Amino acid sequence: MNESHLVMHGLAVKKHATPETVAGIMGLEADGVQKVLAKLLEGKRVVEAQGKYLLTPPARMALDSEYSRLYGDLRANPQFKSGYDGFERLNGVLKQLITDWQTIAVSGERVPNDHSNEDYDAKIIDRLGALHERAEVVLNQLAGVLPRFRIYREKLHAALEKAEDGAIAWVSDAKTESYHTLWFELHEDLLRLMGREREE
Repeated sequence: MNESHLVMHGLAVKKHATPETVAGIMGLEADGVQKVLAKLLEGKRVVEAQGKYLLTPPARMALDSEYSRLYGDLRANPQFKSGYDGFERLNGVLKQLITDWQTIAVSGERVPNDHSNEDYDAKIIDRLGALHERAEVVLNQLAGVLPRFRIYREKLHAALEKAEDGAIAWVSDAKTESYHTLWFELHEDLLRLMGREREE
């Protein structure tokens, strides 16, 4: 896979990102990503603001048109398809877990979780740990076909460990590579490779 495609794919997954974060999720060198982005910027395929890059609409359309050609073999691979199906099953579990993390039952109604109930939060993080054990099996299956998926396994594990150590922002904070943020990006990555649409 050529580096230009991977950089553009990384931006599509990350939406709005620095060269370092694109490199980190795609398994590339930051200096190489920076050089590719400079060429993409010159060709008006990306825009830059405050050190972060975003695909232009024409570049996004061009990227979207490449997936079926570049990933036809991957989509037909039984191991990768099985891994994707396994991920989708876990995705429903993760969605419910994050809903339970963000809200709490008070007098029979769900209200925003202010995270003052440490026991409640600890139980959710325990559930996240159990989910991650299942996710590792799926990620190993995916990485057996596409090795860069090991990066997601490592980053998700790191986020989980921080949450288990008491830094609860690493469960779902959108400003960091929290577990939920990484999971969402992993899902976007898979959907693009497989030519699927996200179910709202």
